[in-house]
This record gives sequence, structure tokens and C-alpha cells, in this order.
Amino acid sequence: MVRMVSTQPRKQRKARYNAPNHTRGRFLSASLAPELRGKYNTRRTRVVKGDTVKVLRGDFAGDEGVVDSVDMKVCRVIVHGVMVTKADGTEVPRPIDPSNVQITKLNLKDKLREERLGGGA
Repeated sequence: MVRMVSTQPRKQRKARYNAPNHTRGRFLSASLAPELRGKYNTRRTRVVKGDTVKVLRGDFAGDEGVVDSVDMKVCRVIVHGVMVTKADGTEVPRPIDPSNVQITKLNLKDKLREERLGGGA
């Protein structure tokens, strides 16, 4: 990832909006629950579909659910059960920033991800 030189907010935002896909993954990382931190010896990891997360901030703080999808374009995650009601009465999923969630259970179906995390001590 290119090191940020500017401290100007507009250039910080521009760098995020125009970031290539291989660096967008860094924006999609979330903190691990304390028991997972001890097990995997890391603080943060990227959120993937199938992880169980707990919402820490906002209107849905305290809610826990499985990640239904990850939107790389706008760097948001869709959590099962986190819905808002529109004016016409329909419910739609509420995208949440990954920095506002904590991973409580990892989806380890991907062997490469498990290998990258270290597989425990």
C-alpha cells in the first residue's frame, strides 16, 4: 500500500475512493474478540462472508449476526439481522463499517485463511 504523505482530508478521502482492490482489503479489517486474539495472536483480520460479528457502535450496538456479504466498492459489511425500515414499510439491510464490528467467530472454510492466521498456538 502506498504510504500516505498528505494530511489533507480531501486527499485522504481521494486515496480511499481510488484505492486498488488489493489494498481495499485492508479497509475491510475488523478487530478480533479477546479469546480469538489470544488464540491466533493477532488483533485484526479481514472480515469475510460467514464470519460471526458483534456490532460495537451505532443504532445496532450489541447485535450479533453472521456476515451476509462484504461490499468492497464502498467498504461496508452486511450483517444478518441488521435491518432498517424504509418509509414504505419494507426492510433493507443496513451496511456497517468494518471498524464498528468485532469478529466473534471466524469462518475457517478457507484453508489459506486458516494458514495465514496461524491455526492457533
